[in-house]
Formats: sequence, C-alpha cells, structure tokens
Amino acid sequence: MKSLGRKPQGARLERLKASPRWAGEGFRNLHPVIPGLRPANAAMPTLSEFLCGGERRVPLGPLPSMNPLEAWSKPPASGLRATWLGHSTVLIEIDGVRVLTDPVWGPRASPSSIAGPKRFQPVPVPLRAMPPVDLVIVSHDHYDHLDYPSIRELARLDVPFVTSLGVGAHLEAWGVRPERIVELDWWESHNMPNTGLTVTAAPSQHFSGRGLHDRNATLWSSMVIRSQRHAVFFSGDTGLTTEYQAIRDRLGPFDLVMLEVGAYHPAWGDMHLGPENALKAHALLGGGAFLPVHWGTFSLAMHLALASRWSRRTRRKSRRGGAPSTRSRPSQRPRRRRRPRCRRTCRIRSTRSQLHRHLVDVAPAPGFARLERAHDRVARGAEMLGRVLVLRVVAAAHVPALAAEAQVHPGVPHGQALLATFRVGDFGQDRSEVAASFHLRILAVS
Repeated sequence: MKSLGRKPQGARLERLKASPRWAGEGFRNLHPVIPGLRPANAAMPTLSEFLCGGERRVPLGPLPSMNPLEAWSKPPASGLRATWLGHSTVLIEIDGVRVLTDPVWGPRASPSSIAGPKRFQPVPVPLRAMPPVDLVIVSHDHYDHLDYPSIRELARLDVPFVTSLGVGAHLEAWGVRPERIVELDWWESHNMPNTGLTVTAAPSQHFSGRGLHDRNATLWSSMVIRSQRHAVFFSGDTGLTTEYQAIRDRLGPFDLVMLEVGAYHPAWGDMHLGPENALKAHALLGGGAFLPVHWGTFSLAMHLALASRWSRRTRRKSRRGGAPSTRSRPSQRPRRRRRPRCRRTCRIRSTRSQLHRHLVDVAPAPGFARLERAHDRVARGAEMLGRVLVLRVVAAAHVPALAAEAQVHPGVPHGQALLATFRVGDFGQDRSEVAASFHLRILAVS
C-alpha cells in the first residue's frame, strides 16, 4: 500500500542513527515527562470505542467557514497572516513568502480510502485552487499530518519541503524530488534561498509511525519560521514539555503561536496538549497571538463534538430562561424534570449526581433511539427495561461502589464490557424498583 510510505534506508538511515535522539531501534523523547500529564487511572481507549463511538463525536453539520481566496489576493498589511484550513493545515504568509504546514486535503486520516477517521469538515478551498506555495512544512509522519494524496498533488507542483529526520523517505516515495527535500534534526535550521526566511526544527514530546513495524522510525518536531520581521511557532503534535522554555530562549519571541488543542484523551496527556495544557505551553513560549490547531476536522478522540456540547448547553439555558432554544419544535414548552432520588442506600445522594460524577459518556447500543442526557436514561427506568446501553466509567475512587450496584465483581479486567443489571429505585410508574440492563465498561478499578 503506497500510502504507508517507505522506511529510511542507506545514507538517510545512517544520518538518523547519528542523531542524539536515536535510541538503537528508533527515536525517543529525551526530556522527562512532566508528572501528572497522564493520570495513573487513565486507560487507553479500546478499538471498539474508536470504531463505534457514535455520531455525537462529530458535529451535526459542517462548521462555519469562509472562502479565503479574496483575502489572499491582497498581501497582508502587517506582513504576517495565517489562514487555518482545518486540523493542522495553515497557510502562513510571512513577509512575502507563503508557507503551508502539514497539508491534509484527503478524505480520511488513514492509509485506506474506505476505512479510518473520516473528514467531517471540508477544506474551504481545493488544493488545486491554492495560490502558489513557496514552502511546505511537515512536522511528522502521522496520517493526519502527512497525507498521501495531498503530497502527491504537491509533488507535481515541485514545491520544496522542510520536514523532520526520516520523513523525507515517505516524500521521495511519493514523487517529491530528493533535491527538494530538507530534513532537520532538533535545533537544526534551513535558510530558504533568496527569501530571508529560516525554518528551525525544535523539540516536541510525541512519537511517529504509519504501520505496524515503523514505530518511531522517523523524528517528530515543532517548527519555528522566522523572517527578518516576524517569527511563528508551529507545535505539530506534542505533549506539554518544559523544553518550550528553551525554545522561547533560543528562538523567540514569537508573533504567532500555533498549538494543538483538539483530539484529546486523558490517556494521551503526555503526547498531546489538549486545551488546558495548550495555554500552559503558550505561556512557556512567552505568549504572542494564539492560533489553536488540530481540531474541527477529524474525529480522532472519544470526546463529544463541540456542536453537541453547545447544543445541550443552549437547551439548558433555554430551560432556565436564558438563550432561545434550538429545538426544531419551539412551540412545545420544555418539560420540567423532577430531581430523582434513590431510596436505596448508596454513596451518592441522587442517581443524577451519580451519573454526572462518574460517566463521561452514555450511549445506547445500535438499534435504539439516542437519548441525549445521562440522567434521563435512569429517570425513565420503566421505559428502559430491556434496553442495552454502553456506560464508560472514569472515576476510579468510586468504581467499586458502582460496580457493586451493577452486580459486577471489582476484579473485572480494565476495558472489558459485560452485561450487568443496574437497579434504580423510585423510577417505575408504580413507584416500584425497576431493573434495567446495561453494558458496563470498566475503565479503572481502584
């Protein structure tokens, strides 16, 4: 499969092995991981969660966007302009030079055209309609950053590339001429001829690989683009690292800082930033205009889509007399819900608070109508009789109690799903206890 790329060989491989970051079989992160970035009880998401995560992981429709072609027809007054085209693809206009980062126009972040994370947000402008690009930067070789069909198209345009050590093997396999490829180790720089532009590879906390047998075979980097008047930082993919202080001291200050914020999971805290750590990284880098990237294009994590969260938040405000409701039938008055109380002895005062404290996501198995709010499913205990739901438990300190309620032994292996009976009280129409069937997925057991 051509989209898998090619492993470094020959002189390229020898150069990789001479890097201080090479560890015998591949590259490694040298800087110690900051304690607490990855919680001890955070389990890796399972394959079934990736494949069957539900439609709530993507927006209900395309996000608002604009066609940038008219703006591109005029040079930026300040000499610096960045146009985010989705995920980590940004066209940077810096003092007359156009630089394109991690170009991804393909329909999937995957080696296959029929399987893998599918694009839910179209690029606002086709690749063939882009203005002439002077330089392409590729931070690392993951599929959502190094896209086979996009590179093939750019190779036909004979655009020069600057990338991390080893990634040039993929580019060369896909038609980019070797003399148009510059590969950098951390702290190495490339001066673009006749432009006054310098690109420097800088540290990041991540990994690489496109197949089963090339883990960390190529390097991953952040990139700094500097002209005589402006400087831009591009994170690529990274976890939070204090090496950002060294980047600020050696390559800063920055007029523009582009940091990844999306496709985040707690188990990836040492390899991805997420929103909160992106703000910490921004401070370590010394500030500057902040452009969040790595979001709004592919569903690469387990969290809900922004549109789903916003929709629920808007409806909650509507019930409290705030913003107008977004329901399709505004003539109906919102139904008032009673706060359910559990008659049985339990650690949590109400079943609603129990769900809000312990569940990140509750989604029905295929074949059942989707219910939007976690506590609604319990409050409708009589209606739920016989339904099968998938629960993901995240609060390790309380999992044994919840597991006991669900008649599950605390020794269940992490990530295993099983059918259990979860009894809820005071929710039947006759105010009797109701038993409902659930699939309970244990992610952490204290």
